[in-house]
Amino acid sequence: MRIRRTLAAVIATAALAGLGLTGAATAQGAPSDVTPSECRQGGGTPDLADNRCKGGTHDGEQVD
Repeated sequence: MRIRRTLAAVIATAALAGLGLTGAATAQGAPSDVTPSECRQGGGTPDLADNRCKGGTHDGEQVD
């Protein structure tokens, strides 16, 4: 009986921790706005026709 309670507690803790990690990963994946200057500094080229940074560390982010 003690083993079942311990196992249930471990599973519940792992499930809650997994939910927390999923939420954090989603929040970090959101694209941010960068200036044309920041796009260039990151090694990219601001494409003002699409309002996106092409290449570099800000690739795909919206140019403000």
